[in-house]
Amino acid sequence: MNTKQLERINSSKILVTGAAGFIGSNLCEALLNMGSTVVGLDNFATGHKKNLSHIIDNQNFNFIEGDIRNLDDCHNACKGVDFVLHQAALGSVPRSINDPITSNDVNVGGFLNMLVASRDAGVKRFIYAASSSTYGDSKALPKVEEKIGKPLSPYAITKYVNELYADNFKKSYNLDTIGLRYFNVFGRKQDPNGAYAAVIPKFVMQFMKHESPVINGDGSYSRDFTYIDNVIQMNLCAITSDNPDALNNVYNTAFGERTTLNELTILLKEYLSDYDKEIANIEIKYGAERRGDVPHSLASIDKAKTLMGYQPEFDIKSGLKEAVKWYWENLK
Repeated sequence: MNTKQLERINSSKILVTGAAGFIGSNLCEALLNMGSTVVGLDNFATGHKKNLSHIIDNQNFNFIEGDIRNLDDCHNACKGVDFVLHQAALGSVPRSINDPITSNDVNVGGFLNMLVASRDAGVKRFIYAASSSTYGDSKALPKVEEKIGKPLSPYAITKYVNELYADNFKKSYNLDTIGLRYFNVFGRKQDPNGAYAAVIPKFVMQFMKHESPVINGDGSYSRDFTYIDNVIQMNLCAITSDNPDALNNVYNTAFGERTTLNELTILLKEYLSDYDKEIANIEIKYGAERRGDVPHSLASIDKAKTLMGYQPEFDIKSGLKEAVKWYWENLK
């Protein structure tokens, strides 16, 4: 990052929605460390106050407890803001299948509220968390931004609608947007608990408790697992990019390699065994495939590299080592 880009971060007021969540709280911390003034918005539906405990007293951080489904809350949060990093959403494919109405209310209705509030506040750039689930039933690998299939879950539909709304707000109101299609993000502060916990923190906690993780299917499904620091870098690229061609696009946010669930569990056992040798002997179990799951996911990151200078630093192995260390030190 050059001096001009650093100055943009230092001199900007940036709103992070979903600030108490896994990705949002990491973004808040990174931005504050770089000298930004940060506004955080969250209703604690899935986020946690503990994720903000180390920054809540920072003089450059203003936290607002509010709900993106409330337009007044969105307007309040957007006052005087230069950039919006919209992370607030109800994640999880299974959750959306079990309760599509709430997923739609938050992910579509809340998203539209944030676009309207950002437009009304004169925000310079609206950067939002899109999703690799948008690729749906497309079997092409690697996934290229311009080629998607039909969504396989209500969650995937909501995230695709976000992209359509963002594109329309540029055409209708000249609001610049950038969508980041996250691919299976993992890392510090990701919640291992609850019915909709992501696979990596869930398996880590089960291993630490000497429980057998259950893989959905035969373990051959693969994902482009993406460490949190790569995602932070991508958001910073979206804020600081001076390339006009970079705006009003969607980008894969990933490392660009895929790992099967079987390979993932082998790596987790290996790295956790450095802390507890008994974990190496824990058996893996297999269950039914989940409805709505995409069999394979692998991102092309050429577009992000070319237009925004994205250069992810953490592959699955280096990222897992960092994540395992954090979980062991903080949750054991």
